[in-house]
Amino acid sequence: MKVLAVETATSWQSVAILEGERVLARNDQDTGGSHTELLLPTIDRLFRETDLTLKQLDGLVVSIGPGSFTGLRVGLATLLGFRTISQLPLAVVPTLEGMAWNLKGSQAVLCPILNSRRGELYWAVFRWASADRLERVESEQVGTPSTLGNSLTESVTVFGEGWTVEAPAIRAAIPRTITMTEAQAFAIKPSAVSIGLAGIERLRQGKYAGAGVSPLYIQRTAAELKYEESGGISPVVLRQERVEKKVQARLAVQKGRPANRKT
Repeated sequence: MKVLAVETATSWQSVAILEGERVLARNDQDTGGSHTELLLPTIDRLFRETDLTLKQLDGLVVSIGPGSFTGLRVGLATLLGFRTISQLPLAVVPTLEGMAWNLKGSQAVLCPILNSRRGELYWAVFRWASADRLERVESEQVGTPSTLGNSLTESVTVFGEGWTVEAPAIRAAIPRTITMTEAQAFAIKPSAVSIGLAGIERLRQGKYAGAGVSPLYIQRTAAELKYEESGGISPVVLRQERVEKKVQARLAVQKGRPANRKT
């Protein structure tokens, strides 16, 4: 199964094309928040590297948060636009769950942590019940570092940018009976490869995103409040419409050129 996977929940943008567990192409970069300008060109480049087109894929996968309001809407709206054009099935994966796939098969209890805002953090707790089955021990939460530390009831492996920034404050709040172990550096950032692997499992099980899919927001952001006050059109809908127009234009150009096939 070939899929395009996109992760834009933080300023770290990750895009990958996978065939099963094999990574055909990937790109990871710090966007500085400029997902809008960088995402489509990055996807185009990966299609060129793999000599694939959108309609040669079997599915689409995107991270849905929690995370940055702007980053999440850009990633989701882009793949919703791709879905409309291609009629490919779309799977959505919560960002923290995708991060647990960074440590697929680990025997430890896993606690991925991301920065929120105003000194708060997002976190959840997972364990691998088997080599291929991930269990959610604690659903997505948002709170202060001390709230996170006090919420833990068993020893965990911690990782993510939230841990990197707030480790001392979290450690100060954990019960003495709890042991925290830091994961290896490769697991820190959200990864489109991990999102893709989790999404492939969903697609194989027929767990497709519905028409009303939206980002997973654990708290109302300033951007959300501003949007609601404006009474405007959803930025996700606007982005989706722009993506659909761009993709349609590119497909029209491609139809006028001979297909580039490998021999």
